[in-house]
Amino acid sequence: MENIYDLIIVGAGPAGLAAGIYGARAKMKTLILEKGTIGGMASKTTEIVNYPGIPKTSGERLGEVMSKHAENLGATIVRDSVRSVELEGEIKTLKSRRKEYKARSIIFATGTKPRILGIPGEVDFKGRGVAYCATCDAEFFSNQEVIVVGSGDQAIEEGMFISKYASKVKVVVIHEEGILDCNRLSAEEAFKNPKMEFIWNSTLDEIMGDESVEKVRIKNLKTGDITEVPCKGVFFFVGMIPNTEFLEDTNVKLDKRGHIECDSLLNSSISGVFVAGDVREKYLKQVITAAADGAIAAVAAEKYLEEMNVYINRIKDKKVAIGFWNSLDNDGLKYLSEKEKELKDENISDFIYIDIRKNRYLAKFFNKENIDNPELIINR
Repeated sequence: MENIYDLIIVGAGPAGLAAGIYGARAKMKTLILEKGTIGGMASKTTEIVNYPGIPKTSGERLGEVMSKHAENLGATIVRDSVRSVELEGEIKTLKSRRKEYKARSIIFATGTKPRILGIPGEVDFKGRGVAYCATCDAEFFSNQEVIVVGSGDQAIEEGMFISKYASKVKVVVIHEEGILDCNRLSAEEAFKNPKMEFIWNSTLDEIMGDESVEKVRIKNLKTGDITEVPCKGVFFFVGMIPNTEFLEDTNVKLDKRGHIECDSLLNSSISGVFVAGDVREKYLKQVITAAADGAIAAVAAEKYLEEMNVYINRIKDKKVAIGFWNSLDNDGLKYLSEKEKELKDENISDFIYIDIRKNRYLAKFFNKENIDNPELIINR
């Protein structure tokens, strides 16, 4: 059992790193797998000013301190990419190109990636003027004009960052004049920024150039007119897609957009498999909510392992009586106590009480999570 982890976390963004901190602190043998940059998408954010207790930091710096925190508590971080999974049963298996990892519980914190619109020229000019990360590429467009597509928080905040380098940032917005999808404060700052210009009621129609981006075609949605605008770069900030392609042929339930479905304790559709961060659908996708998810998922995984240890040590391969009851039922425990007395001569090695409210993983394991009355079974 030396090579079997208690907990493997896939993804080292804020959700995965927070899960690693909580998992390691709970003395679980914890491994964090990350195929890309430690800190995830947040590491590409130059300025974070709303993380409680830290007035101002960068995503890269926050990822560094969170990863060190997890490692100092005993978590191991490995760079590797999960390609396939086997999640049913007590031991879960994750496979990369060259290695297999085994664990008793899993947290998927794989985050998201930028949405590709499929505009003519978008794929052709990727890396040659088309970009999806301001902190990665903004400096390459110093003193040049660029286009930003999108009007949400990410688009406007990243557009302001790009304006530190570019001579002009033209934002293509699908809405009526003055309407942005970002928060009010960012909108006010963007409108005051002399380097930012807004092209309202419009969509990007085509990206054009020779060796690199030279101009774009912009369509006005009201008039239908097409205008060619010279530029050297096009930044897309039009939404994110969950990184769940490797789960599509598994029993992990995904919603229509590819997010992992889960309950309030972040349990996925498979026992022992949990989810944290932006890879699940939720109201607010921020660093703080990702970190909160990681903490909840790790604590839920700890509880799952505790209950599975009861199964392994006291139930598996043993003749034992198991009484299921709901602690809200005052007569349930009395009923099971009477049944225990009746079984004294049945050569039962142990009698185990399972409160379906407090021991939900064991209750689910035996398909007793929704019983209305106390039930007794004999495990042989």
